[in-house]
Amino acid sequence: MKSPIVAGLLATACSAGLAQSQLTLYGSADIGVTSTSGLRGGTVRLLSSGIMDGSRLGVRVAEELGGGWRALVTLEHRLELDTGGVNNRPPSGSQLPDRVSQAAALGLPAALQPVVSAVAGNIGNTVGVNLGSNFWDRQAFVGLVTPVGAVLAGRQYTPAYETLATFDTLGTQSSLSAGQVGAIPAAVDIRVSNALAWRIQLAGFSAAAMVTANEGSTTTGRLVGANALYKGAGYSVGLGYNERKNEQGAQSLRSALLGATLDLGPGRLSAMAGTIEDDNPAGLSGIAASLTPTVGAANGALIQGTFVNALRQDARLAHIGYKLTTGNSTVYAALSQYDDRRPANADTRSFGVAYSYALSKRTDLNAVATRFDNRGQGQSAPGGAGYLGGVTASAGTDSTSLALGVRHRF
Repeated sequence: MKSPIVAGLLATACSAGLAQSQLTLYGSADIGVTSTSGLRGGTVRLLSSGIMDGSRLGVRVAEELGGGWRALVTLEHRLELDTGGVNNRPPSGSQLPDRVSQAAALGLPAALQPVVSAVAGNIGNTVGVNLGSNFWDRQAFVGLVTPVGAVLAGRQYTPAYETLATFDTLGTQSSLSAGQVGAIPAAVDIRVSNALAWRIQLAGFSAAAMVTANEGSTTTGRLVGANALYKGAGYSVGLGYNERKNEQGAQSLRSALLGATLDLGPGRLSAMAGTIEDDNPAGLSGIAASLTPTVGAANGALIQGTFVNALRQDARLAHIGYKLTTGNSTVYAALSQYDDRRPANADTRSFGVAYSYALSKRTDLNAVATRFDNRGQGQSAPGGAGYLGGVTASAGTDSTSLALGVRHRF
């Protein structure tokens, strides 16, 4: 995986100093067969794009300007090898967790259930990856490296997600990665548009700060974040933080992560802990107004409040794992936990192993076995590096994912 953290980004910039200008075409083609149990209809078997890495095609430009200044451009296109498209839906389609879709069980009158079901269907139709079919969905930014750090503008990875990617044993690869247990709703914002970031690297220390604006607004939908990382001899430690406002400017998703790695024996031990909070989930503020003409203002507000409550988050994220590379083989073992502190108690724990065998420096074969244990109202299903797993058949239903794939990086 090409890590999004600042170390890799600035290393690319430094390599450009060997020439006045450098253009690099890169990408990853990753596809395989998956078998996932616990879904509606039983076990689902698919040809899936993105077993270990999301498939992509990218362009990097680096130009030496002199005096310690460099210009950078990154454009990265998402692609789905199974369809040739640019977006995907989870195997469970538009299905939402029961705690969201079965709003009548949360205290709403039964007479409102048809309206509630319609609202749930509309929300479910937004679950997926790049449903807007943006061509440069993964990354699209221009940057200027100066003697006091790099300034980047455009669509980028968020600081908290970069921390997660760094201290996730899998490096966000496969269904075994830490972020999979907190995917619907998302525990960490992955990428954001309209982002302005500053990054710096000094020996083993690196840091980043970011601020974004919603399209056409500098207040609603705004995200701010920062991270810091220190790499020593045989260990590393870092932290990252994001906070975002919803479309009304109210405080929404906040993600704080702390992680560390330690070279232990022949491999590397990784550990991470974090807090996830969201009292005002984004995208729901218009429900009451849209329903008022048919059910009245009071019922519209009641329905909106029910969905807001169902999609709130107050959770703790924990992860530990070990990575061992010997010869052409790399083995990963990991355990992750999403501990929901809300009354729904939607807990999910994942554990399993992944194996990668390098046929060459660019091509490898991969096998992943992941188990998701759902407790209380937990209902998560494992996905992959390139797609969401969605939800299981019902609350508390567990799921096992088996995947075999091939990946080529260039």
